[in-house]
Amino acid sequence: MREGPIGTVQVLEGPAMKRAALYLRVSTADQSPEMQRDDLERLAAQRGLAIVETYVDQASGAKARRPGLERMMADARHAKFDVVLVWACDRLARSTSHFLQTLDELGHWGVEFASFREALDTSGALGRAVVTIIAVVAELERSLIRERVKGGLRRARLEGKHLGRPRMVIDREALLRDRAHGASLTALAASYRISRASVSKVLRAAKECSHKTSLPWPPQALENRPSESTP
Repeated sequence: MREGPIGTVQVLEGPAMKRAALYLRVSTADQSPEMQRDDLERLAAQRGLAIVETYVDQASGAKARRPGLERMMADARHAKFDVVLVWACDRLARSTSHFLQTLDELGHWGVEFASFREALDTSGALGRAVVTIIAVVAELERSLIRERVKGGLRRARLEGKHLGRPRMVIDREALLRDRAHGASLTALAASYRISRASVSKVLRAAKECSHKTSLPWPPQALENRPSESTP
């Protein structure tokens, strides 16, 4: 309500513009993100979005650490924008599972997502349905991979194949001899191409074995111990 020259009048205000964040990613230094920026700025103008921040990464798709993406997710957690715009889904995430995890986090914080190339928009029912289908397909793919792995292991066991790491072949007598001559654990590990932990394990086992053999005979055994005959 506002006071006008002829009295109090009611002013109808339109909805506030949604705040948008742009995420741009290129794989190499000789690539430019400007093409992505231009397309996303036009998309924001068409939808009446106000661009408040742009995040840029120069990293390959398989690289886990992306400072721009990490900063964008931190700002999304603090509600600094309402929508994330990307040029393509593969610009945002390095895998299907990472993509779904990122969308789930954005949705949890009330941030919408839109992709220019795929025309994917989670603000509408169709976009949310597409994301659900992607999640179902990804889960099906993981299940198929698990079944293939289990089937391969089962067949390998039936064929008598050894699973896991190959057993280490260590010349224990030579190792103990070198240790007795003063070789260090590090030198032994390098010489026999094993870890220091494996060297310690061999030495510990040898020590326990020598301790058992040096124990005195128990009373029951002493009764049955053969007497030494004098010549």
